[in-house]
Amino acid sequence: MSGTGDKLKGGLNQVQGNVKQEYGKQTGDAEAVADGEHDEAKGKAQGVVGTVKNAVDDIKNKVSQ
Repeated sequence: MSGTGDKLKGGLNQVQGNVKQEYGKQTGDAEAVADGEHDEAKGKAQGVVGTVKNAVDDIKNKVSQ
């Protein structure tokens, strides 16, 4: 997957995590809150991976010129 794809998927996971957390808070479901926190953290990590992949691609392109 490209860096941009990873960043998009990460953003979606963050949104999903936030929705789960809010649902859990509103319903008193601690497990939903925990799942949401996990999804949000996973999304943030995917965003970082995407940023790194894009940076590596930029470096490769500069070196090959």
